[in-house]
Amino acid sequence: MKISVITTTWNSASTISDTIESVLRQTYSDFEHIIVDGGSTDGTLEIIKSYEPKYDGRLRYISEKDNGIYDAMNKGIRMATGDVVGILNSDDFYRDKYVLKDIADGIGGHDAVYGDLIYVDDKDTTKDVRKYSSKGFKLWKFKLGLMPAHPSFYCLRKVYDECGLYVTDLPIAADFDFIIRSMYLHGINAKYICRDFISMRVGGVSSSGFKSYIQSLKDRKKVFRRNGLSTNYALLTVGYLIKIGQLLKFKIKVK
Repeated sequence: MKISVITTTWNSASTISDTIESVLRQTYSDFEHIIVDGGSTDGTLEIIKSYEPKYDGRLRYISEKDNGIYDAMNKGIRMATGDVVGILNSDDFYRDKYVLKDIADGIGGHDAVYGDLIYVDDKDTTKDVRKYSSKGFKLWKFKLGLMPAHPSFYCLRKVYDECGLYVTDLPIAADFDFIIRSMYLHGINAKYICRDFISMRVGGVSSSGFKSYIQSLKDRKKVFRRNGLSTNYALLTVGYLIKIGQLLKFKIKVK
């Protein structure tokens, strides 16, 4: 079973090596790594090219202007030739060398698998900051603005064919929109795997504080309207408080 790992980049010279090396460390070898660069000017493309010999033909990349991160993801999905597709952002990296193996082993008979991710300090990536657990996710939790951790979401290529690609008019919540469409509206068979898939640096597009939260609220309300579903700001705020609770619980645990 071939897995297509898609990474979008734009001026990611300071982080892309960690992403690439985490892919190259994987024990599961039946993968392709597709890197879609938005026309970086900081040396990102040169770093990508320097790793190409280590991939043994499993790396493909393009560099051109795009209309944002979700447009770049869509380009990567269209390029994908794997049976399974997942997104690995350019400031993220796999937690260990067995992630792709566990995805391949776990997805049999299912349309998708997902797990957990760990937020790490952007300066010291060995320091865990918060855990985003997808354990216990139920469809009704979408109304709270909650969803399985998108960076851990790996699905069959046909899911994108049947449910559509990412919309490009939502700055933060296009991943939320896609997962609602696939899991809630189309009812795909998704399986939770109890393990940490991804390390994500804090401060990214979807984890940059209160301003990000306000934009996320607006985007998620649009997602519900366009998909014919209902929620309200009170329910979405409850979901946000749950996330804060996860943060506090994790900080207490690691002390």
